[in-house]
Amino acid sequence: MMACQRWRHGRARYRPAGEVFDTSHAAVHLIDEGMARRFTLEHHYSASYPAARLRVGLFVHDRFVREQMVGVAVFSVPMSQGVIPHHFHGLEPSRGVELGRLVLLDEVPSNAESWFVARAFRAVKGVLPEVDGVLSYSDPVERVNEKGELVKPGHVGTVYQALNAVYLGRARGGTMILARDGRIVSRRALSKLRNDECGAAYAYEQLRRMGAPERQPFEDPKAYAERALREGGFRKVRHPGNHTYAWWLGDRRTCPAWQLLPYPKP
Repeated sequence: MMACQRWRHGRARYRPAGEVFDTSHAAVHLIDEGMARRFTLEHHYSASYPAARLRVGLFVHDRFVREQMVGVAVFSVPMSQGVIPHHFHGLEPSRGVELGRLVLLDEVPSNAESWFVARAFRAVKGVLPEVDGVLSYSDPVERVNEKGELVKPGHVGTVYQALNAVYLGRARGGTMILARDGRIVSRRALSKLRNDECGAAYAYEQLRRMGAPERQPFEDPKAYAERALREGGFRKVRHPGNHTYAWWLGDRRTCPAWQLLPYPKP
């Protein structure tokens, strides 16, 4: 059995498989944008936050009934409008979401993900009844920093397999840009920065935290983006493509006729 991945202050940690998660001391609640963003930025290795449509928190309480948030699931807008129609056979983009972040602290026993995510799916259907499809990706490529230290192991989506997701194969591969600390640079953020679009200021802050130089007054955004990648210690790494998983939350009679592929193994 595989160990269960957890996070704490940007570092991956693991719980041994087979632990029992005491659901009598747990609850799942909708949370606001601020809570979800702070938790995700503090603990997830990417230190980034997606464009969320719905945010759900996992809470546990002790014998004094004091609740503490120990996990977050963020359902987000996919990177491209064509992703949902492509994977769900013509489904409108607004009727699908991506499980963009799933972050549990290292104190949470194994076997908690499936309980948490199943209830998060119920929350999605309750708040966004138009949503019929959920996508998620697992990244099989490990990340190392400039010293060669492992900062994020690769994984094949074991928790999604436990949740009976349909495996749709690999997403398109390509080249990813990594910072000195092993974090990936979002191409979407770079595009916003280059084109001075909405969200460019946040993209600039992200790049600066990763080691990019400061932007000069009146410097052209495209020129700055290229200079930042040259001077900020970033490197390019070939990526074979993430594993893609899907769940159908709608009427079973209208479920897409997917080709069932075998789950990838570690």
